[in-house]
Amino acid sequence: MAQPEALAEIWRGPFLESHHLGHAVICDGTGQITEAWGDPQAVVLPRSSSKMIQALPLVASGAADARGLTPQHLALACASHQGAGLHVDHVNRWLGDLGLGDDDLICGPQESRDDGLRVQMIRADQSPCRVHNNCSGKHAGFLTLSQHLGASLEYVDPSHAVQTACLDVFETVTGEASPGFGIDGCSAPNYATTMHGMARAMAWFATAKNRSDSLSTAAARLVEAMHTHPDLVAGEGRACTRLMRAAQEPIALKTGAEGYFVAILPKRGLGVAVKAADGATRAAECAIAAILLRLNVLAADHPDVAAFLSPNVLNWDGLKTGQIKPAPGLLA
Repeated sequence: MAQPEALAEIWRGPFLESHHLGHAVICDGTGQITEAWGDPQAVVLPRSSSKMIQALPLVASGAADARGLTPQHLALACASHQGAGLHVDHVNRWLGDLGLGDDDLICGPQESRDDGLRVQMIRADQSPCRVHNNCSGKHAGFLTLSQHLGASLEYVDPSHAVQTACLDVFETVTGEASPGFGIDGCSAPNYATTMHGMARAMAWFATAKNRSDSLSTAAARLVEAMHTHPDLVAGEGRACTRLMRAAQEPIALKTGAEGYFVAILPKRGLGVAVKAADGATRAAECAIAAILLRLNVLAADHPDVAAFLSPNVLNWDGLKTGQIKPAPGLLA
């Protein structure tokens, strides 16, 4: 079994103070590995990086079209959003169109990560709602599919028709039988696969536009929605949004908890999966930026790229004390 390799380094002055290890895989449209670091067979939970896979049944089933969902809805179905006003308003309208409300979401309440809205709610003595949860768009998609299937609204049960559909497409696009699942932060099952399987799935999404079957057509629509509406996929200041905007060609990016990150490159037919072994978001962000720079998708001098590729480490007085850098093996 291959060991994790260095993904990111943390420097303090002239000293390498610490580093993050992990795994990264790039796959082409045939599902073959073109480059890899660490162990491509490492079994992982991709967490929110799998949201576009979980959204496939929503579109492929016809539920999205039956409800007149727009690309904005589809971007939110794939999102880990900030819970900003933009996101909350969209999801609330979506729920209203379904004849449902905040209590029908099973993702749990979460404080808004948008500073302005959070402060406004605190001043107004308003409690966080489920719609503020970063997964509320995904869950609105689950509810839409549940209604379309005539199923109960207890949609996070692993035996529910929504989740069995998610597992079916997950195994289809990863090309692997999942060894099991963990329960995600939003209460939905999150299925495990290998690093190779997840990169293979992202390459499958990247080449979806070249195929005409219903699942591939659904995938192409989701990818288009994500790179057209990066503000809905994450939010202002977030790596997914800023790097998609900075890219020199249309791409779709998605972060996941515990140091996961994926990229879909339709122009090149490539998929990328990254996992920081210690779960560090800063390492996954640095590594995905480095790999996209390696592939000439990003430019190192773009400020939104530099913010994640080589961010400064500042102390409490604002003094630069060090820097986060990609491991040399990612850039060579």
